[in-house]
Amino acid sequence: MVDARKLLVVEDDRGLQKQLKWAFEGYEILTAENRQQAIAEVRRHEPPVVLQDLGLPPDAEGVEEGFATLRDILVLSPHTKVIVVTGNGDLNNAVRAVGAGAYDFYSKPVDMEVLNLLVARAWTLYELEQENRRLQRSQRSSPLDGIIVSGPVMEKLCQTIEKIAPVDVTTLLTGESGTGKEVFARAIHGLSQRRDKRFVAINCAAIPENLLESELFGYERGAFTGANKTTPGKIELASGGTLLLDEIGDMPPPLQAKLLRFLQERVVERVGGREEIPVDVRVLCATNRDLQQLMAAGTFREDLYYRVAEVTVRIPALRERQGGQIVLARYFLDRYAKQMKRRLKGFTEGAVAAIQAHGWPGNVRELENRIKGAVVIADGPLLSADDLGLAEPEREGLMLNLRKVREEAERGALAEALALASGNISRAAELLGVARPTVYDLMERHGLSAETPA
Repeated sequence: MVDARKLLVVEDDRGLQKQLKWAFEGYEILTAENRQQAIAEVRRHEPPVVLQDLGLPPDAEGVEEGFATLRDILVLSPHTKVIVVTGNGDLNNAVRAVGAGAYDFYSKPVDMEVLNLLVARAWTLYELEQENRRLQRSQRSSPLDGIIVSGPVMEKLCQTIEKIAPVDVTTLLTGESGTGKEVFARAIHGLSQRRDKRFVAINCAAIPENLLESELFGYERGAFTGANKTTPGKIELASGGTLLLDEIGDMPPPLQAKLLRFLQERVVERVGGREEIPVDVRVLCATNRDLQQLMAAGTFREDLYYRVAEVTVRIPALRERQGGQIVLARYFLDRYAKQMKRRLKGFTEGAVAAIQAHGWPGNVRELENRIKGAVVIADGPLLSADDLGLAEPEREGLMLNLRKVREEAERGALAEALALASGNISRAAELLGVARPTVYDLMERHGLSAETPA
């Protein structure tokens, strides 16, 4: 996190400089009138957000000096959010600037209220990304490796995981396909007393019914044709560690009774054997199906349900993690760009809108696959909605109503600030650059609470 809320204004009109200083009184304003001064300020202060006019001397009537300044700033400070200020109706250069790596654009004449919201959103996104990078660094040797936290929903989930991990309770992880249930199961194992032992996972839906029993419980030599040697099952292999029964909702009814006996007695009998073998193992289960409905239909045993669901943890779908889509998208972009040695800086405005608007039926797995594929085919420095195979949402009706645009931008900035601050009003006020009473007024106006997911 940064200590001071520094905002660099690159503008050769000194009258507008003074106006902006007055409008952004909650920030430490740095000013520059040309490219050389702007680069010097970036080197000295590394401002998280830059407001930059495209018309800079010695080419004040053109835009090439402005674009050169934009490129230099992003080379020096790739994470800085640059908002370019363009002439009225100059949409082509605005789009070109975003394509060159600018965070956003704003067209003159200047409306300070709207500009304040744009800067506040840029600041919030910058701090979210900073926090995400900090989490990635801290998680490189962490049991929660692979879990990207953004917003109260995911924070609360991780707190739950940390509470149950040290206790040997049988845990049921529920959630749609692709939400990362196995990732959370591994996190539970990594935080438990069994972390130095094996983590063994078996997908109950991926193995034919006639083979699943021997896979789980093992078999004795000669138990069936081809059983040339005694082989322990997955449950025995996990002894001392953790066993994940993935897609347990698809376990055949005949095997459910045998699994129930194991959970009650903690002993197994191999196929074709008579010996009871004691096994000390932590059992985790996962499913994307509604076990309550399966019990009502008679395809899942009620007594088994209460054995596997001593604690139930629901993994939220990606569409429920408001704000999390973009944070995860940037995480996957960084990962695969490094793997494939591609110089990609981020997403176009249309791609960001498409990511936020998409329903993500395949959840995190779908997002990861789309980002990975887009990194392969992208031509420019930014991934577009087309690269991702997504349609840009219709924006014409939205842009016709400036009041609605302002309200949605204000609500979004407030929600993101509350999420980043974990509901701390004072911290949220600092992020937004306003006083605490203003945050309370905004929360009341937009119907948000400190616990509202971002």
